[in-house]
Amino acid sequence: MTYWEMISVILYLSYLVLAIYASLAIIYKKLDPVKSLSWIVVILMLPYIGLIVYILFGQNFRKTKIYNRKGVRDERFRRLNSYRQLKEFNSKPELLPEDLRKFRKLINLNIKGNKSVLGLNSQIEIYFSGRDSLDAMLQSIGEAKQHIHLQSYIIEDDITGNRFKDLLIEKANSGIEVRLIYDDVGCWNLSSSFREQLTKAGIEVLAFAPVKFLSPTSRINYRNHRKILVVDGVVGFLGGVNIADRYYNGGNFEEWRDTHMKIVGESVSSLQSSFLLDRYFIINQQFRRKKKYFPSFITPDVTFEASERRYYSQIIASGPDSDWSSIMQCYMGAISKATKHIYLITPYFTPNETLLNALKIAALGGVDVCLMIPEKGDSPITHWCSLSYAAEMLEAGVKVYLFSKGFNHSKVISIDGEFCIVGSANFDNRSMEHNFEITSIIYNSEITLQLDRQFIKDTERCISLAGSKWAKRGIKNQIKESFARLLSPLL
Repeated sequence: MTYWEMISVILYLSYLVLAIYASLAIIYKKLDPVKSLSWIVVILMLPYIGLIVYILFGQNFRKTKIYNRKGVRDERFRRLNSYRQLKEFNSKPELLPEDLRKFRKLINLNIKGNKSVLGLNSQIEIYFSGRDSLDAMLQSIGEAKQHIHLQSYIIEDDITGNRFKDLLIEKANSGIEVRLIYDDVGCWNLSSSFREQLTKAGIEVLAFAPVKFLSPTSRINYRNHRKILVVDGVVGFLGGVNIADRYYNGGNFEEWRDTHMKIVGESVSSLQSSFLLDRYFIINQQFRRKKKYFPSFITPDVTFEASERRYYSQIIASGPDSDWSSIMQCYMGAISKATKHIYLITPYFTPNETLLNALKIAALGGVDVCLMIPEKGDSPITHWCSLSYAAEMLEAGVKVYLFSKGFNHSKVISIDGEFCIVGSANFDNRSMEHNFEITSIIYNSEITLQLDRQFIKDTERCISLAGSKWAKRGIKNQIKESFARLLSPLL
């Protein structure tokens, strides 16, 4: 045996030992069987590459807590307030407004599973385009008096990105505290000069989980997908809009449809806590909980004037740092509560079996379930995978719409015209299990009906799929969808 043959045998045996060890570790973790088998096949069938892919993408840190909240002041504060609110609602049911009592089970689920305080707000405004959302955010930043906390998955060094940069620098130069968090993978191409201009103005600029070799938090698979803006602790924004030209003008698409929201009231404190927790994970530094950062916190028994509107909501943050897959649980609870209709919009539809069956059961039970996804995606494999679910959705009675006049990036669920969910989380495995996400469940028929009307309006720009016609689509597309579907547990 030659020297190189000996090296080859040693490397192969070493890989075989590591592959068997990794496969046994996957089995021992008692994860979803389909996902576990998918990873074992990848590891065994793709020598060396499979193991590297698993290390980068396949490990679940929800239980091992690579992002640990223990001892964090904001987490402790949120936990104490949620427990206190839950205790008050249970001991004094009258504290829960009468029109919310039908949602008690869902509210309790979010409080227990995510420490999500039920917030009373004076204003919620929904935006149905990236242009309107970004303009509203710029306006609020321009009106800041004390501090600006901005977080985005994507920030690009383009016209839109520079509008935000210039305004943030202007506010920082006027004495306003400005802090910015961006995801290292989402902003992979963000220039160093862009960041340096911000830091030179005294702005705190932080990258979430920089990708560095062998760093435990350096995971391409565990990204911060949240989009948050908090101004003076009073005004907050969240939703699906990132900071880039394509969100403003459509980019390569005819139109970029998106859904974002502005909120004024108690729920802004939850957005603030989420931002400060992410900041803590980056620099391991506690943040003094000053009143100026949380001026909108309201006790549960607050009373508004009769002329003022009341918007109740819960902010739900989920990711590898949380005990539960809280957003998935919220989605499941919301779907199971539907009796009339479910309007669901998502750019990426790769649900796990739990959510997939929940939609099928609702449709088979007589609920009008409508799913809207883009006709053309911005990620081919993910889009083919989304389309692979269309046939079984149609078979169960789900109405499937393909948005054909651009790209619909919204992440919205509307239930019975009574309550709705808007946030950053897609209806896919990545958002439910891997990414840091944030969403809001709004218990208000006025806001929900706005979303319903927009959904119906958007159907006019959609192709409505018919089961018989869809089954006859080209064999080439069916093959693409079938192979992409095999990767669905890993997407």
